[in-house]
Amino acid sequence: MSSPMRIRAVEEGGVTTVRVLMAHVMETGVRRGADGAPIPAHYINQVEATHNGRNVLSANWGAAVSQNPFLAFRFRGAAKGDRVAVRWTDNRGGTRTDEAAIT
Repeated sequence: MSSPMRIRAVEEGGVTTVRVLMAHVMETGVRRGADGAPIPAHYINQVEATHNGRNVLSANWGAAVSQNPFLAFRFRGAAKGDRVAVRWTDNRGGTRTDEAAIT
């Protein structure tokens, strides 16, 4: 099981800024291990964020994203105390969903 995402969501002036730090190896499939064998690809390929069930972000990623990726985005229509959920899916079928309250 992967580590929880660190999510910070702050509403100010009608705009909510969300910052997310995801723990993931993000292997490209190109590198080789110490034994010379290729390290299999393992990376996040889809990220979605929702606010009260409404989709506010949808992104398709590839192997070029760095290990432990950081994501920041903004949206309108939230209030303090609402919840933002972030979900990722990787190329091996693994998923992780975490949420945070907007402050």
